[in-house]
Amino acid sequence: MTATRNKVALVTGGSRGLGENMAISLAHKGIDVVLTYNSNKDKAEKVVGEIQSLGQQARAFQLDASNVQEFDAFFNQMTAYLEEQRGSKNFDFLINNAGTALYAPFAETTEAQFDEALNIHYKGVFFFTQKALVFLNDGGRIINISSGLARFAIPGSSAYGAIEVLTRYLAKELGSRGIAANVVAPGAIETDFGGGRVRDNQDMNEMVAGITALGRAGVPDDIGGVVAFLCTEEARWINGQRIEVSGGMNL
Repeated sequence: MTATRNKVALVTGGSRGLGENMAISLAHKGIDVVLTYNSNKDKAEKVVGEIQSLGQQARAFQLDASNVQEFDAFFNQMTAYLEEQRGSKNFDFLINNAGTALYAPFAETTEAQFDEALNIHYKGVFFFTQKALVFLNDGGRIINISSGLARFAIPGSSAYGAIEVLTRYLAKELGSRGIAANVVAPGAIETDFGGGRVRDNQDMNEMVAGITALGRAGVPDDIGGVVAFLCTEEARWINGQRIEVSGGMNL
């Protein structure tokens, strides 16, 4: 009798912060993980080790998620690994998490800043997902990480939001393959994102707590489990949705 293979998730930006928590939360659900990192290989390998300690397979690959020219080489590497380990190039869940912060007033945002944000938060996600579709199993899931800032406005973050429209199109166009696509939109979270300003700046942390119904800033453990849930059978009928995980910011 052939053993049933675990499902596999690909998490971009999985070496730290929310991506790290997502990857480990997926492993707790019995899902094997491939994660990407931009520059910190040691941190990525530490996450791989933690996933392996939970009994799941894991591998980390370097990727600049803003550089479309790297995507073919990445998928060649990843699928060769999957075929060697599992006998198939395919995987089941794509979590587009990699991102950077841009804090600048609208009137002062430069074209270079805009392009950098667009490349990683939209163009990169668009074409990375397009290339991933060849290897994404029917019945799989796509989860795009957005931000609460796409619903409410805090000055200095005007470049967010396009990914949420794309996700609805993915849900519509990929439904014939049984692939569901959803957005998870975190609120302000205590990580090193954006230089750790929510985590390390007391005034910012208190401001966030004051506008959040549950009275505190978020932490990574508030987010990873939601992403992992969306990759379970129980979440099979959730599609084309924006799920904000913010504790009730700016209600």
